[in-house]
Amino acid sequence: MDYSLRELECFTAVAEELSFTRAARRLNLAQPPLSRHIRTLEEKLGTQLFDRESRTVTITTAGNLFYEETRGILPQLTRAAELARRAAQGETARLRLGFVSAVLNADLVDTFRRFRETHPSTQIILHDIPPSEQLRAIAQGKLDGGFIGLPPNTPSPGIQFITWHKEPLIALVPSGHPLTTHKRLALADLAKENFIAVAASAAPAFSTFVQEKCRKAGFRPRIILESPRAQAVAVMVAAGSGIALLPQSIAHLMGPAVIAIPLKEKPTIAHVFAHRTGKAAQPMQHFLKALG
Repeated sequence: MDYSLRELECFTAVAEELSFTRAARRLNLAQPPLSRHIRTLEEKLGTQLFDRESRTVTITTAGNLFYEETRGILPQLTRAAELARRAAQGETARLRLGFVSAVLNADLVDTFRRFRETHPSTQIILHDIPPSEQLRAIAQGKLDGGFIGLPPNTPSPGIQFITWHKEPLIALVPSGHPLTTHKRLALADLAKENFIAVAASAAPAFSTFVQEKCRKAGFRPRIILESPRAQAVAVMVAAGSGIALLPQSIAHLMGPAVIAIPLKEKPTIAHVFAHRTGKAAQPMQHFLKALG
């Protein structure tokens, strides 16, 4: 790498501000040295990165490609510095955990808070990832564990599951829909409705669970739209595209555009936490105790 981090910092500022004046102000740097850094970088790369016409600055095709490829470098260096700082303070342990929006409720947030209070030296990194991807990442060692929702329908060698939360399945209905006059709904009441669903490829266990409950009620749901994320499904309900069957905890994320209606059958979802089998590392052991 022939160019310096200072040159990259100057380039990034100009690329995002599209103004040498604003970029210099952002970097607390005089404009002449900023311009010199840009010219030096262009000479090293052998191409022009910006078109300068009087007071107008535009990024060239080459400059835009260079920006897309380098835009993550500076934030990554910032994160590395932060990790080094925390390591110097004794905060060296790290847990990489997955979760899905459908399980993000007050109990889970409280679990993270309690764990952080009792184990301040352990850093928790959260990744919003669909259940199927979480399981692959856990098996490959890319995640230490994950809140995947329902346990998988098929065996998952090398992974064990702990039930940590149970909640009812509910119907989400757009505001103004005729069904909102009901205080409770039977699943059979939904037989003629258009459904929005969490994609089976993203959450196969949850999709099977919903399909089975509908089958027992005597119908197969007419799914017109799908999304890998429950939150997106709820947003599409709010837009009036159809109804959905989702965990109750998702309802608190939505505003008045979506009405949550309990089901008479009271189907219950058991959410599980997945992690690799065998003796867990100390940070995971502590987290499992907090989860229990």
